[in-house]
Amino acid sequence: MTTLIESEEHQALRKAVSALGKRYGRDYLTRVIAEGRHPTELWSEAGKLGYLGVNLPEEYGGGGGGIAELSIVLEELGASGSPLLMLVVSPAICGTVISRFGTEEQKRAWLPGIADGTRTMAFGITEPDAGSNSHRITTTARRDGADWLLTGRKVFISGVDHADAVLIVGRTEDARTGKLKPCLFIVPRDAEGFTRSPIDMELSAAEKQWELVLDDVRLPADALVGDEDAGLLQLFAGLNPERIMTAAFAIGMGRYALGKALEYARERTVWKAPIGAHQAIAHPLAQAHIELELAKLMMQKAAGLYDAGDDIGAGEAANMAKYAAGEACVRAVDQAVHTLGGNGLTREFGLASLITGARVARIAPVSREMILNYISHQTLGLPKSY
Repeated sequence: MTTLIESEEHQALRKAVSALGKRYGRDYLTRVIAEGRHPTELWSEAGKLGYLGVNLPEEYGGGGGGIAELSIVLEELGASGSPLLMLVVSPAICGTVISRFGTEEQKRAWLPGIADGTRTMAFGITEPDAGSNSHRITTTARRDGADWLLTGRKVFISGVDHADAVLIVGRTEDARTGKLKPCLFIVPRDAEGFTRSPIDMELSAAEKQWELVLDDVRLPADALVGDEDAGLLQLFAGLNPERIMTAAFAIGMGRYALGKALEYARERTVWKAPIGAHQAIAHPLAQAHIELELAKLMMQKAAGLYDAGDDIGAGEAANMAKYAAGEACVRAVDQAVHTLGGNGLTREFGLASLITGARVARIAPVSREMILNYISHQTLGLPKSY
């Protein structure tokens, strides 16, 4: 379980990943984005060093840890200015789902490559009319002999162009009730009837966003991950790590922005003293640090609960962590830009792009309003308005 004192192993992991991130840094990621490519060098090195698969079982090439360890990797890379968004998707969501519910063949086929970075898998849940509401998903799978036929659309799917396959959330008909229930399918990127088109985003990121169309995509029986009758459980086994890792992404980004602001506040002198000596500058930065640390504690609690097998407890904590981290990140970035004044909007200091990026943590993978709905209904027992 989570303790307030981080273990020596976790401290060592932080130190090692931080060193790797700093060797690449914000300039590397900015260059990768400008060139319109993926951060393959950092991804490959992180894989070779074992960081991408720290949460996956050792027998399949992973580190044998959990989401607690993987969240440390993403947070420290983010704090160095070079976060890897696909860490949220490939090892955290897809790797976790396959390691928990996949067949032996699926595990052998995917987990070693996900762990060392030679294979990646995207995750497709969001739809144009349903968002990420699993109860309104219209992508459906129907049986055709021994095969499955999958039809539907997905939007805002990250990294599809670089992924070997996409773990698609669809729905199948329950033979007993006739109602649709969620199921997860591994769809190879080159499957016939599976097409993608880029979504034009104002947000600058190495990972592009895609719209997917599945037009009677034929899949073999073994494309289904897990039990057809336990789809919702399996789905949330991936969504809770997604929320925890999104929190790590946000905390890392907030720490990076705060670090830049602190450097500037210590060095920038107006009149006789550095601007950081003035409480109007110092106090908001101190508040941003406190809020990031509080969010980090909730993230660590959520990861501890999840890794201990408490899916229900982890669901509540993961939503709280994602909410707190998103808010803390936005405020830290905002205050960092204000601390630098006009310089906060220049390319030289590299903070302006984070203004947009920080909002992602508030919006994705689930909005803060939906998290407040979850807490008010599930935790506080208040009635629904919908």
